[in-house]
Amino acid sequence: MNQNKTQPTPQKEVSSARMLATMGGIGLLAAVLLVFTYQTTLPHIKRNRARLLEKAIFEVVPGTQTKKVFTVDDSGNIVPLEKEDEKAFKIYACYGANKELLGVAIEAKGQGFQDVIHLIYGYSPEKQAIVGMKVLASTETPGLGDKINNDPEFLANFNELAIPLDPEGTKVTHPVELVKAGEKSEKWQITAITGATISSRAVTNILRQSTTKNIPMIMQQLNKLKGEE
Repeated sequence: MNQNKTQPTPQKEVSSARMLATMGGIGLLAAVLLVFTYQTTLPHIKRNRARLLEKAIFEVVPGTQTKKVFTVDDSGNIVPLEKEDEKAFKIYACYGANKELLGVAIEAKGQGFQDVIHLIYGYSPEKQAIVGMKVLASTETPGLGDKINNDPEFLANFNELAIPLDPEGTKVTHPVELVKAGEKSEKWQITAITGATISSRAVTNILRQSTTKNIPMIMQQLNKLKGEE
């Protein structure tokens, strides 16, 4: 008579348990290494971001020599930012050689084609116009969407992009809008990049939302930024 098939041996069970324990150990080690790498490189990443931001502020408001950082309190008042706060909304007041207010630089962000686009733009109260824009972070499609930060014709839109206000300075009368190449007829219009309409529209939407909300507030409290209050 044939004997019953041999049952799994304890040795095999031990081997399986050992394999699972090994895999768990490897996973734990990988997690520890990831955390260690993140914590080690984070200060370096923050320093690089700070340098990029500092450089961009001086670029988007031409002629800037010095700057001061302001924020908005819970009552809607513009006040100096006393201590660093990564989450705070910031207004960078930019001054010329004679300490005169040239404009303000404002960070803004919104959804692009692939991910969030983080940009900064400069606004001149005298011209009532955006006078510079720079993308700080983006993962748009190389060769197409990334043209929002390096296409000369697209960037020329922001040399003097009108953000006109009503006489009381309480609202933007003509929010920025996107038009196709060759169709621009107004100073508040942005000409889209051919082949990168989605990314162009994303930048336009970000600027429209930010300027509509923030520029009237800034103009109403401009004396605070000038240091006259």
